[in-house]
This record gives sequence, structure tokens and C-alpha cells, in this order.
Amino acid sequence: MSHANAIDSSDAKQTLSPAQLKAVREAGQVIAPNWPLDRSIAVNPLWEYRDRPIRDAAAQVATLRGFQALMPADWFLDRWQKDIHPEHLRRAAAEYGVATSEAGLIRALKTDCPAPGLTLVSDILDQGSQVSFDVPWQEEIVHQISQFCARYFQSLDEDPEAVPEADNLYREWLANVREDRGLSIVMDEPGLIERFRQLPENSDQLIAAACADMGIGEQRLKAVGTALLLSVNGWAAWVAYRRWQARLAGMDIDEMPQLLAIRLAWEWVLWQGHAQSPAPGGTLAQRWRATLDQLLLNMENIREWQTPFWVWQRAAELAYQDALSREFQRPVPAISEKRPSLQAVFCIDVRSERIRRALEVLNPDIQTLGFAGFFGLPLAYQPAGGDYQQPQLPGLLAPQVTLSEQSAEAVSRKRGPAKHITVVDEALKSPASSFSLIEGTGLLYAGKLVKETLFPGTKKHPVRSLSHGEALALHQNGQPLSLEGRVALCSGLLGALNWSRRFARTVLLVGHGSVSRNNPHAAGLDCGACCGQSGELNVRILCDLLNDPEVRQGLAGKGFNIPDDTRFVAALHNTTTDEIQCFERVDARISAWLESAAHRTRLERAGSLGIEERRPGALKKQLEKRGQDWSQVRPEWGLANNAAFVVAPRWRTRHLNLQGRSFLHDYDWQADPDLSVLTTILTAPMVVTHWINMQYNLSVTDNEHWGSGNKVLHNVVGQHLGVFEGNGGDLRIGLPRQSVHDGQHWLHQPQRLSVYVAAPREAIEQVSRENAVVRMLIDNEWLFLLRIGEKAGVPERYFKGEWTGDC
Repeated sequence: MSHANAIDSSDAKQTLSPAQLKAVREAGQVIAPNWPLDRSIAVNPLWEYRDRPIRDAAAQVATLRGFQALMPADWFLDRWQKDIHPEHLRRAAAEYGVATSEAGLIRALKTDCPAPGLTLVSDILDQGSQVSFDVPWQEEIVHQISQFCARYFQSLDEDPEAVPEADNLYREWLANVREDRGLSIVMDEPGLIERFRQLPENSDQLIAAACADMGIGEQRLKAVGTALLLSVNGWAAWVAYRRWQARLAGMDIDEMPQLLAIRLAWEWVLWQGHAQSPAPGGTLAQRWRATLDQLLLNMENIREWQTPFWVWQRAAELAYQDALSREFQRPVPAISEKRPSLQAVFCIDVRSERIRRALEVLNPDIQTLGFAGFFGLPLAYQPAGGDYQQPQLPGLLAPQVTLSEQSAEAVSRKRGPAKHITVVDEALKSPASSFSLIEGTGLLYAGKLVKETLFPGTKKHPVRSLSHGEALALHQNGQPLSLEGRVALCSGLLGALNWSRRFARTVLLVGHGSVSRNNPHAAGLDCGACCGQSGELNVRILCDLLNDPEVRQGLAGKGFNIPDDTRFVAALHNTTTDEIQCFERVDARISAWLESAAHRTRLERAGSLGIEERRPGALKKQLEKRGQDWSQVRPEWGLANNAAFVVAPRWRTRHLNLQGRSFLHDYDWQADPDLSVLTTILTAPMVVTHWINMQYNLSVTDNEHWGSGNKVLHNVVGQHLGVFEGNGGDLRIGLPRQSVHDGQHWLHQPQRLSVYVAAPREAIEQVSRENAVVRMLIDNEWLFLLRIGEKAGVPERYFKGEWTGDC
């Protein structure tokens, strides 16, 4: 085993040049955030690459760490001649400028993938040097950093108002690793701790010294830095989340350079010990420098190899768009001008599409509408008796209004005494101690396990469980929300829906939530627009406002004349059972409609869940049992197989069966002369639906890196930081495999979101031109934007300022 000289003290005092500082910042800027379990929302893991074509982003992450954004060859070939036909392949090849025959595109799928273009020092030691270890270096490095981060960030999470000192993450890690003598023993690496003890005390100095010693020039630092962060992608995503939240609060806190320094420190100490060790092609130092020299060439090779896969991917998307295009060409039925018998406003969630369709078919005078599930309320919910605030709005936004319970004593009476927190409870939060503790005390929980297995019940979340009947108050900047502010909250919803007339006597505002047990990812099945919470709070407070005579008087002054006999009723769609629960009494006819629509929806979903039962009561009980079963890994399919976002009046799609694959947002361009509503939809709900779509896509294409693996093996880190798969490894992001795979087949077909907008060309062009994010998503093909007219016809695609009728 060859050891290099100790780190020179002059090297340890180097500082980063302005170019290096820029490269370090940019290396971390491409990491997308991942939200905690208790407010889990879907995120596109490649979101920070949106300023470049998706094909370039996919080639880069494949080059740097082998992350895959495309399905393997077998998946495309299995769909060949079934739903992907030669016409789709021909059009896709022409669109991407690929002059390859059909047979050539099939052969191209069978070529071997090039190896990742950047091989780290730890990779070289694991792959081919003469040094042999029982535990791979890459695995041990990730484990050590991950265990440290779990303890460090858990301690910060327990004091959310604390702001860490500068460089605290790096300094705490350095103190920790310098005392971990077990690393040298486990890895059979004498001198390892001494090398750690000689590392610089400052993260910037560490990066500067390591780059100088290892030959990482300014032009390669960004790529190497990103590769290092991707090797601990889960914790990098957590740091990105902390950065995101700080920015929403108007602060500039970024711990990513420190995490990069920690990961680079490991590579440097291995370099110090093994630079002259034998490796394929010479020494480790020669192999390392060769991989840096060949980085750009390797990236281009991988991009070229991926090109035919992108042709096949586009062909699959064209197949779906063609099928949907045929639906949009069906004649549009006449619009009823009668006063609706019932109106129901649902979240745009794809799971709402089925039950809306089922409800509308029962009576032509039932009208449903779609709006983002937080219903435009920029809320944070603060339970009585504490400072904790739970966001009830999309993660893109910061709360502007606080909804709080009036009486701590009343809430206490409702909820009962606070749970006594024991030493065991605290110990179970620790990732390091939970396994040994469970092994030693497992029998104490035997009775509870038997009870949960034989007599399951519905377990309520302590924050989501409202103290029903207690007064809820809205505050802004510490003061009660003014009448003007309450009117503004309501007018936002009514204006966006062009809802100034034709109110039914009963109007349901329907939030949604899911029911499952023993499920760390439960929030991911709730409303993403409510930051992974049930939408119950939002619809309850909004109905209270809309039924308030003072608020109605204020709305009338803005042109929203709500009839005196109109009553807004809050309701909740349970997406596990499809039951719609109304929080106030409604007449028997409406109750019957809701139950009938629920049964129709259950029948439509039953097959995908492997349920053969068709009797109404028995089918409902099976779904209820599924949500209460603590061993059930697939309580429902969530938003799996989402594919489209339709921005149009409901009458434009009411006659279509969109198969539970489409987000539906009502929009009337004629009532939007300044395009403010369309701008909001394309910059907020469209981004959210894109995030959902890409999270599902990438959790399928590469569940190892962008998904969270086997849910059966999950262990919660801290109270809600995330999960480990097993007792260690990286913090996992994305969806569990069981959320997108039924054990035999993928339930989600990865394809980029197709956004259909019913608006004039000029309106879409203007919103795209004036909003960089919208333009990036369209022009860089992160999604497809298509226009549908008022009458039946072929949708036309908008791409880089041009329109084409060929989707």
C-alpha cells in the first residue's frame, strides 16, 4: 500500500480564486431540493437544469454518476407495434434530425451504454486497483457522511429557528471524522485518521488545497463538484431544501459548498494514500488525470448513445398525444344555460378527473370545476399551544397568512393530554440506535403489532386532525386579517374561475387527502398544492369566508354577485376510498350523487389494484381495509401514469374520458384580458404538475438514484428528514418502487407532460415571452405545450416561437 507525504501546511492555507468560487457555487446550484416527509411534495430532480435542453441534462448526469433519465431498450421494444408504431418513430426521428432507418433505430437500442465519463478516486480504488477491501470505499464514504448528516440535521431540525454559524457543517464533520478510529480498522487503512487530522479547518481552504494537489483545474471543478454531490444526492437535496426555504424567507444560506468540501475531503485523503497505487492504465494518479482530460469527450459519447433512445421516447409521447388529439377532435356538446343543480370545485389532481367524470354523467346539470387544491389561499396553519406552522400551499410559494386555532384550552380538551415522550421514543429517532433498540425491546411491541394486524383502525396525524368546531382565525403580520384581505382571498378564486354568475344553490369546495398506515411517504399521497397535507383546512376556511355576509358584500363590489340562497359546503375527497365527505349536511339527492360517483370511480380503479369485487358496499370496505392495513405497500396509486395538463373550460373536456391521466384546470381566456390568470396558471400550477410528472418519470427510469427503493426496508431518519433503505446509505429521494410498480409491470409510463391550453396563439406567445421559466420548459423540451381551439380540431404545438399542427 503506497502512502503519499503528509499534507503540506502551505497547501492547507490556500484560498479559492474567484473562478473557483463561481465553479463551486454552480456545482451545487444544479441540485434540486427534496422536501421532508411531513410536507412531502413532488419535485423534478433535474429542476435546476431547466435552463438547458433536457437531453443535455440527461447526458450530463449520466456522464458524471451514471444516473439514467431514459427507459432501457426492453421497455421500448416491448411497446413496439403495440402503441408505438412506425409512423410515430418516423416523425420522432425527423423531429430530432436523425436520418436512421427503422431497423437502425432498433439496432441502436441494443448497443452497450458507455461507462460513466467521470471516475472518482474512490471509484478507481473500488473498480480495479490491487488494493482489496471487504467494504467498497464508495459505500463506506456515503455511509459515514450520511450517518453524520442524519445526526447533524436532526439536531438543527429540533430547533428550526437556529441559524448555524458559518462553516459549521464542515467543522462539525471534521471534528467527528477525526475521532472515528473505526474507519481505519474497517477499511484496513492505516494512517487514515492522521490524514483527516491534517485537513484544513476551513471548507474553502480544503477545496483549494485538494484541487491544487489533485490537478482539478477551474474548468473541471464544476463537473467534479457536481459528481461528488450526486454521489450523496439525497443529502445534497436536503441541503438544497434548506437553501430553498431560506430564500423564501429572504435569507441567503447555502451549505452546499460545505457538503462538497466534505465529499471532496474523502477523495483527497484517498488520493494522499493511493496516488501511486497500481490501477488499470498505470497508477491511480494517471487514471484520475486521464478521466479529467477525457470528460468532455465522454459526455459527448454518452449524449450520442442516448440520441436513439430519445427518438424512441419521443415516439412513445407522440403515440399518447395522437390518441388524445383524436379525443379533442370529437364534437363538443352544447352548453347548458340552466342554473346548475350542483357545483363542485375539485383540485386539478389527476385522481379528481375520474370522480368528476363519474359525477357529471349522473345529471347533465351537475357542473364540476378544477382549481389548484390549495384554492388560492397562501396559508400556514398554526395549531394552538405552539409556534409550529404547517404550510398549506405549494412549495414554490411562501405563506402570507396564518390560520390559527383560537383557544389552546379548547384544543387540549379536544385532543386530550399531550403524549408523554419517553427515552425510548427519543432513542427511536436516532438512525444509529434504532436498530439495536428494536432488537432488544421488540417483544414489548408484540401486543401492539397483533392489535394493528387484527384490528386496524384509522390513525390520525396530529397536525392534520383539526379541532372541529373550534374557532379558526386568519392573521397577517401578527394582526387579524382585515375584511379587505378576506375579500381579496375569495376574489382570487372566483376571478380565476370567471365565476361571477350561475351559482348553484349548493357549491361544494372539495379538497382531497389519502388514508394509509405505517407509510412514511403518506404526505406524498395527499395534496401537493397544500404542501403534502390534506386540503381540508383550505376548503373549510374558504367556505366560511364565502358564506360570510360581510365578505359577500365586499365581493359584490368587485362584480361577484353570489345569490342569497347559495351555500358553500366544504368537502374532502378520500383518494384511497373515493368517498366524498361533506362537513355540513347536504340534501339526500346530493348525497346519493356523491356515493354513486364514488362507486363508479372505485369500479374504474379496482382492476389496477387487483380487486375483483364489484358490489358497492363490499368494494368500499376492501378499499377502506387497504388504507387501514399497516402492511399494505400500495394503498393507492397516487398520481401514477399522469401524462397531461389541460387548461380549458370544463365544457371543452366534459365529454372525454381522460382515463385519470390528466390534470384539469378551468380557464376562460375571454375573461382574462390582461392574461394575469393564464400567467399564474403557466408559472405555478403548470410548474407543479411538471414537478409531479418528472418525479414519477425519474422514479421509474432510475429508482436507484432518483427513487427511494424498496419501501419494505425504509427507516425514517430523524422525525421526518427522509428515509434510509435499510440502516444506512444515502438519504433517499423520490418515490418507492412499490408506488410505481405492481410487482410485475411499471404502472407509470414515463413521458414528458403534454400541456393543452385553450387560448389564442397570441396569448400563449406573450406569456411565454414574458416568463423565462415558462419559455425554458417549452423550448428545452421539459414538457410540450399544445393549443386547443374552441371547436373540435387537431391541437397545434408551440415550440421555440413556432406553431405546428403536427404534435
